[in-house]
Amino acid sequence: MDGAGEDGKLQPHLVLAHKLFLLSQADVDDLAKVDLRADVLAAVKSDDMAALYESLAADGVLEMDAALLAEMRARIEEEIRKLDEKIADAEENLGESEVREAHLAKSLYFIRVGEKEKALEQLKVTEGKTVAVGQKMDLVFYTLQIGLFYMDFDLISKSIDKAKNLFEEGGDWERKNRLKVYEGLYFMATRNFKKAASLFLDSISTFTTYELFTYDTFIFYTVLTSVISLDRVSLKQKVVDAPEILAVIGKVPHLSEFLNSLYNCQYKSFFIAFSGLTEQIKLDRYLQPHFRYYMREVRTVVYSQFLESYKSVTMEAMAAAFGVTVDFIDQELSRFIAAGKLHCKIDKVAGVLETNRPDARNAFYQATIKQGDFLLNRIQKLSRVIDL
Repeated sequence: MDGAGEDGKLQPHLVLAHKLFLLSQADVDDLAKVDLRADVLAAVKSDDMAALYESLAADGVLEMDAALLAEMRARIEEEIRKLDEKIADAEENLGESEVREAHLAKSLYFIRVGEKEKALEQLKVTEGKTVAVGQKMDLVFYTLQIGLFYMDFDLISKSIDKAKNLFEEGGDWERKNRLKVYEGLYFMATRNFKKAASLFLDSISTFTTYELFTYDTFIFYTVLTSVISLDRVSLKQKVVDAPEILAVIGKVPHLSEFLNSLYNCQYKSFFIAFSGLTEQIKLDRYLQPHFRYYMREVRTVVYSQFLESYKSVTMEAMAAAFGVTVDFIDQELSRFIAAGKLHCKIDKVAGVLETNRPDARNAFYQATIKQGDFLLNRIQKLSRVIDL
């Protein structure tokens, strides 16, 4: 996990984390899982990830090979001994920068072999030897990558806060822009799609965080989070017409149709594109836990957009627009209306939907009356206390 993305390559341990995620998914067929297991074992052996190997073997993901485990542990012990010797030599004979580099090398080695706690502890030691803000920020990025590998959201959140405090001391724009993507990914993975969309959109023209994912994947996340977070005007300005998005959106299957059919009110095409995207969402380790929630939110957006054009509309017309049956629309809308997601009512006898969008001015008036009544009651109670 010692890559910071400078060479434009995906961080190898995050690639490994994705493969481990796919192995746990029932939607991935058994033949694909055979290849995934082979890839995981090769990655574990390549980096001597003894602790992870032992854990995966205990969970039945990989077969236990005691000889292989012993070999990996022996190599780790030998390498740590060499790194400790370099640290001792640097402390005795060399300058502060060499001492820091020796400690950093040990930190990166612990990260590489998957020793989470030892890596975090050694990174703290390295930070104590570090003066430059930029170098301290790089240590935070390593910590963030550890957090993403283990999906340790508490560690990620604390590291982001730490990075922001460091930026108050200084720091360059390149690292600040990289942090936005990390923070956006954190918000997306914790279901705060609105904040994620805002941070992703801010990073479109400055994206350099290739250690996390490709630019195509970044645009995929940006479009998905924006669709359920932005109003129609903002979506047009920031996403639909954004040249950076237009340049690559066609490379992601179904994404262009998903975005443009929604904006152009082509609801039948939208549903077809949306169904094509569901597989990608379900097999994404950051989005999969929020799959059902995202499905609901997207449908809320598209149904609300359709109904906004009408005071009343027949269910048959709506079903035809979406390319589904009347019964499907009936069941769908009933759930959303009951949950307070849609402001309309169904006239089952006439087969008509009647919208009852809330009037903002009337709602404000009612709220003012309610607060006034509450205040009068408080004054009356207070007056009784004073009279006593």
